[in-house]
Amino acid sequence: MESVRLTRLIEKMKLENLTPEIDVSDIRLTQPEINRPALQLTGYFEHFDATRLQIIGFVEYTYMEGLSDERKREIYNEFMEYDVSAVVFCRELKPDPIFMQAALTHKIPLLSSRKTTSIFMAESIRWLNVKLAPCISVHGVLVDVYGEGLLITGESGIGKSEAALELIRRGHRLVTDDVVEIRKVSDDTLVGSAPDMLKHLIELRGIGVVDVKALFGASSVMDTQNIDLVIRLEDWDRDKEYDRLGLEENYTEYLGNKVVCYNIPIRPGRNLQALHRLIHAPPRSVFNQLPFHIHVFCGDHKAALRLYENIFIPNIPTFFIPAYRRVTLACFLMDKRVASIL
Repeated sequence: MESVRLTRLIEKMKLENLTPEIDVSDIRLTQPEINRPALQLTGYFEHFDATRLQIIGFVEYTYMEGLSDERKREIYNEFMEYDVSAVVFCRELKPDPIFMQAALTHKIPLLSSRKTTSIFMAESIRWLNVKLAPCISVHGVLVDVYGEGLLITGESGIGKSEAALELIRRGHRLVTDDVVEIRKVSDDTLVGSAPDMLKHLIELRGIGVVDVKALFGASSVMDTQNIDLVIRLEDWDRDKEYDRLGLEENYTEYLGNKVVCYNIPIRPGRNLQALHRLIHAPPRSVFNQLPFHIHVFCGDHKAALRLYENIFIPNIPTFFIPAYRRVTLACFLMDKRVASIL
């Protein structure tokens, strides 16, 4: 069963440890769900899942304040006997002395968060869902191309890292090289990430290990990305029949989720990064539908600005934007003239 250390949640959510006397280094969370023990504080413990992270919000806190000291001791001790993993007080609320004493007696860590209850719950569940999701490791390279996760697979030495490096050089972003950790976050979503020791690094045969973040900047890397497409590189086989029209759509499966997969045969002289960009490029049919796809007649500055903001920017790949920005500038400078796009 997947688990995550409580200390990692404390670091991620910036929680304050209210019981430093209790050692939390060996406590592990195994459930992505959380529980607000409102019913348990009234004495109802049927179907109580103590393995979940327990959250005390403003409603639970005000209810606890209205209990008598005798009732507090009774209900707190019964609550703590279930071997709760940890209790988090949101909104910087502090437990009363009786609750604190019961926690120390049963060695239950108490934590505090500045966030509101709803925000803390949402962030914790989202983070725990990723960390506790079923996980496998595959050999490949994961790159963000036009906002889509592209997983490049193939035999060792076939050119995956070199193709990824060329994509990075052209403005796309690296997630991980060599080892891709794939987590099944939902029935429709696979998330890929890098092992901690390989984060932001890429290995190039004959050169060594390259720190992509240091070489290309922080914008050239990502920590995680959904896996939307798989490209499998394979050596060209003259005797094998390949789909030349792209009419067949193949799938590969990871953790029970199907992902579209393209098999690309390669041989010396083929431009791998160009193929990868082509597969993920946004549709350009919009250009064929525009009556001004060759020339823009701009007699109105405001019309030119609307044209730039509403038509060009949302529908063109990022590497076209600088050219169209120059065209728009020309439209502002030229009065009732023709600005050539092509």
